[in-house]
Amino acid sequence: MRYELKIALRYLRARRKEGFISVTTVFTAVGVMIGVAALTITLAVMGGFQQSLKDRLLSMSPQVQIYSAEGPIGNYAEIEARAGAIAGVDGTDPFIIGQGMLSSGRGISGVVVRGVEPDNQLIASKWGRYLVSGSLGRLMTNQTIAAPGASGGQSSVGAVAIGTGLAEKLKVKLGDPVRMVAPLISPSGNLSTRTGDFVVGALFEADFESADTKLVLMDLRHAQDFFGRGDKVDGIEVHLRNLNETMAVSAALRKALGRPYYVRNWIEFNQSASAGFEMLKRVYSLVLVMLIGVAAFNLVATLIMVVMEKRKDIAVLIAMGAQRREVRLIFVLKGMIVGAAGTLAGLAVGAAGCFLLARYQFIHISKEIYGMSSPPVAARPADFVWVALASLALCLVATLYPARQAAREMPIEVFRS
Repeated sequence: MRYELKIALRYLRARRKEGFISVTTVFTAVGVMIGVAALTITLAVMGGFQQSLKDRLLSMSPQVQIYSAEGPIGNYAEIEARAGAIAGVDGTDPFIIGQGMLSSGRGISGVVVRGVEPDNQLIASKWGRYLVSGSLGRLMTNQTIAAPGASGGQSSVGAVAIGTGLAEKLKVKLGDPVRMVAPLISPSGNLSTRTGDFVVGALFEADFESADTKLVLMDLRHAQDFFGRGDKVDGIEVHLRNLNETMAVSAALRKALGRPYYVRNWIEFNQSASAGFEMLKRVYSLVLVMLIGVAAFNLVATLIMVVMEKRKDIAVLIAMGAQRREVRLIFVLKGMIVGAAGTLAGLAVGAAGCFLLARYQFIHISKEIYGMSSPPVAARPADFVWVALASLALCLVATLYPARQAAREMPIEVFRS
């Protein structure tokens, strides 16, 4: 072991008259520990929120969509076949989008209607996990309800799937009739309306309030007929095998389809939300790094006091032939030992905090606002590594000035005093 390290370790064990210096050293290490623990836990929680936000956005928003600059797509089966041949594509889902008013006699609400293929395996997989009653298969068949009026007859109508929030607003349940009124614009520009009777064939509970209270799912064929689309669709959603291939698949689709088709993906749809959350995470990280910096720079005061206390020791070392860079190294090592101890303790406390928060969920937040009852935790080893490196770097910088001052001591002046 180098003698510089032996002396640095010896200076950590202060004698009784140097007790104050020992206490400040402990407080400095504790300050570093608190800063490191706070930063690691915050990064884990922010990472969890970011992952949760990403999952929730992708659960409702499309992964990749194909549109036509000329309007509705007529030959969508051919486009689906061409898109399906692209490497990384898991399947396709044609859709139409319409708007209207949905009423039940006990309530009314503006809605967005999405026409889908209920028998498409991708649709069944995507929406099946949100279903609370009914089935998407009922959207493909007409349902029988009592005809309005006193005749007591029955009529056959289509079925729709709505969110539990919308069902509560309209005061309907599975099997109840509803009526939809939608505005239609003819090719000549004339505005008209269309009214249709439907039955609630399925209820779903989505993660997003807007989907739960505004979205209506309808069979694609029924939606094409109701909204006057004929045999055309508004767009085609493309599902990916791996979201990490989003940009590559999007580029391949643009190249394969060409004009008049254009492609948009989930990164572009949610770019502002993702960028805003990433900026918030960086701001929090910067604030907490500054907290570590405040604790680390307490080392400056601690080491300066040690230098003042050990002036005679330093003078003796220099008089015995110790080089000034070796004297500097003694105090750098002392500061780094304190900083490393605080950093390791902070990483341990941070890891324990992440584990406890994830396991016991003792912090509660409003589920109505955040869509979850407790903060999500996503601890990444890379975050712990860079926090440790940042903490040690700050501690190293904090040791440089006191170490430099120690190496400038003149033995003759010290012995005279």
